[in-house]
Amino acid sequence: MDTKQTTSTTPATLDPKRCRQARLARDSRYDGVFFVAVRTTGIFCRPICPAVAPKEKNVHYYPEASLAMQAGYRPCLRCRPDSAPQSSAWKGTLTTVQRGVKLIEQGALQNGTLNQLAERLGIGERYLRKLFEQELGLSPKAYALYRQVMLAKQLLHDSQLSITEIATASGFNSLRRFNDAFQKQMHIAPSDIRRKVAGKSQGIVLTLAYRPPFNWAAMLAYWSQRVIEGVEWVDGQRYGRSFDFDSEHGPRVRGHFELQAIPNRHALALEISLDQPARLMAIVAHIRRLMDLDCDCQSIEKHLSAQLGKSLSLTNGLRIPGIWSPFEAGIRAILGQQISIAAARTHLQRLTKELGDYDSRSDLYFFPSPEKMAADELQVLKMP
Repeated sequence: MDTKQTTSTTPATLDPKRCRQARLARDSRYDGVFFVAVRTTGIFCRPICPAVAPKEKNVHYYPEASLAMQAGYRPCLRCRPDSAPQSSAWKGTLTTVQRGVKLIEQGALQNGTLNQLAERLGIGERYLRKLFEQELGLSPKAYALYRQVMLAKQLLHDSQLSITEIATASGFNSLRRFNDAFQKQMHIAPSDIRRKVAGKSQGIVLTLAYRPPFNWAAMLAYWSQRVIEGVEWVDGQRYGRSFDFDSEHGPRVRGHFELQAIPNRHALALEISLDQPARLMAIVAHIRRLMDLDCDCQSIEKHLSAQLGKSLSLTNGLRIPGIWSPFEAGIRAILGQQISIAAARTHLQRLTKELGDYDSRSDLYFFPSPEKMAADELQVLKMP
């Protein structure tokens, strides 16, 4: 079937020849960089989709999934474009758009107005809309709605949460509003996806995709030396921790999550529990940053190899481990001065069990808050 818009050409930012080579080879390095819309079916896919490759005359390339949806295409239920890693295109080429995208993903438009977002970015509301249209092809509110719907689609695929619970977790204030937005964006009802793809978990489970390479073993080795007992854990091929997330874009949220690599797929499985489901999108964005999932590792290594030559061998797939909060990072840095990693870890564990809040349901501690540490003499540290 024909879509609403079929006469436009591939954007100048995409090389049709390279896109063709990538999709025919199902090259995972281009996963999330562009999307393939098929005019004859009205469906758009990731370049790694396992379906039979369509003829070139029937395809159209889009740098963002939202543009394909605006053109009337619906997402493939087989390769699931909602699971693709975020490309650099999503971040925008302008610093203002990049900051705006990050703030929206943190809930700036769920708990605030467009004018407040524009003021935060230091520009006018009209100019903000213009920048988003230029760089992403849609308005800030449309982008925020798109992210909510795509998160809901992932939950419909991966979990057995009720549709009402998924609507809440995706940031919708009513089930009616959720159903209407989903139908308009996806051209399919939420219940139809739930019937076609049964979930596997009773909790909140999501797939966090990335572009390879990703040295998960090296990341786990790093965390295993630094885990704070009671707050974090490394168990086999899994990493998990409790979290206390507080930001200006919504209510404070607490919970815990666990990550593990999915065999034969360029993705991590995320299982998460939180006391404010409506903050899920912000927490997922935070976890992606924690694990550095959105970096283009192949491009980074290519540039490093060109500069270093044979003078230094590179370990493929290294990512930069993050810290949950700036405050926690500061405490870790202070306690890590002039002592070993093991000794610093011991101090952190003492501090956490003395001042951190304990959650009996999960049997986990939360990292101590600045307020509790400021009010305590910190004698538990037994150090100068």
